[in-house]
Amino acid sequence: MSPKNQLSVTSYQLSVSPHTTNTRLVPQINKNRAGRKLGDNATTGLQIKLPKVGAVPINLHRPIPDGFVVKQVRVISKASGWYAQLVLQSDVSVPDVMPNGNSIGIDVGLEKFLAVSNGQLVERPRFFNSLQSELRWLQRKLKNKTKGSANYRKAQHKIRRLHERIYDTRKQFHLNTAHVLCDGVGMVFAEDLNLKMTSRGMLAKHCLDAAWGSFLEILSWVCWKRGVYFAQVNPNGTSQTCPQCGTHTGKKKLSERVHVCHECGYTTDRDVAAAMVVEQRGLAAAGLAVKLPAEVSLFGDASLGTTNVRAACPKGLAGKPNRKIGKPTP
Repeated sequence: MSPKNQLSVTSYQLSVSPHTTNTRLVPQINKNRAGRKLGDNATTGLQIKLPKVGAVPINLHRPIPDGFVVKQVRVISKASGWYAQLVLQSDVSVPDVMPNGNSIGIDVGLEKFLAVSNGQLVERPRFFNSLQSELRWLQRKLKNKTKGSANYRKAQHKIRRLHERIYDTRKQFHLNTAHVLCDGVGMVFAEDLNLKMTSRGMLAKHCLDAAWGSFLEILSWVCWKRGVYFAQVNPNGTSQTCPQCGTHTGKKKLSERVHVCHECGYTTDRDVAAAMVVEQRGLAAAGLAVKLPAEVSLFGDASLGTTNVRAACPKGLAGKPNRKIGKPTP
């Protein structure tokens, strides 16, 4: 497999002193257009030089590692303050992660945030729902303020801070969960869900609050960072297949939370059974297991053909994605 020739690192944020500029939005700056440097500053310890802005005091969260070059910088205005996001690049060779070690499959849902093929269940925190009453109260206060007044801007700022708090809490939960899943395993398999479809309907608010798409992106990045193989499989029929014998058990209502196979008598949690099927499909696609005959007769080789490996790095990172698994040749 061809290694990655270049590794770029983002999410490298610096706190910028807000009093240094009155500009609300500073565009992305490329090193080829204008130079920047980090140097000593008597006030905060470091400074960053931006074109047409000058030297800006910053709060460096962690030192820049040796061998990395600053390629771009974005100055972002959030409710909690100003941040400078640096894009670093280094000419290193990073091999593709290959299937190895123990494997797990995961199945995301609303009753539980996710179920693992080893029987572990993770509760789903209500990030937005738990603070929805507070958000509604702040929006009512904003409605009663005079538009454009100082109190109006203060109320707007409180609403922005609450939304940022919800986002940060959700992202931290996703990161912690992804790291726990990678402990002691070498392969992680998940469903390749149609996220646009889940964002519609009467459960849209709960699906968007769970943010499965963001979690899968974070999980793929954490797996790549920790050397764990990550791939996604066809989600069709995962809750209708018995993981023990491969029998098609038929469609289940959402109220049915227990999987019972009438052929072999295997009984387990419905989501855990689906996670076990996801793991079996991932292993079969990776060439480490044999696909169950019952699944071949029902779905053919579709679950193998659509299995893929998502990009290892999040959006904005240069570099090649992990190895993709195409449809096996006959």
